[in-house]
Amino acid sequence: MDHVAIMTKGSGYIEKILDGVKTIESRWYVNKIAPWDKIYSGEMIYFKYAGSSIIAKAEVAEVEQFDKLTLTKIHTILSEHDRARKIGFDPIKLENEDPEYYSKKHYCILIHLINPTKIEEFNIDKKGFGVSCAWMCVPDINKIKI
Repeated sequence: MDHVAIMTKGSGYIEKILDGVKTIESRWYVNKIAPWDKIYSGEMIYFKYAGSSIIAKAEVAEVEQFDKLTLTKIHTILSEHDRARKIGFDPIKLENEDPEYYSKKHYCILIHLINPTKIEEFNIDKKGFGVSCAWMCVPDINKIKI
């Protein structure tokens, strides 16, 4: 299985992944949506910014899933093993973050990344995945390349 992670424009997260600063991709959800229970070690994630081409890829080393989140559990998740920094969160900003944002999340997926690589840019066909889709699971990335 291949995956496409669509990142927020202006976040700089893909560059942080390529530089080895961000070694964990995190997804925080209200509901169990992709890639929950659909991503495993050894699979490949392709990265793009919203409205742009795919520009990088990384291999999945490990996947951690957490449910029934509380603010206490979220802070524990982020503080263990320096996860907040590896996710790309600024610890100072995190402390000032609005707790309401996290209090509405019920699920967290932490995807540990290895072998990040800048690749030749290519576009994909998102037809059938929804306009606001932020994660795509596909059997083969070549099937959606355009």
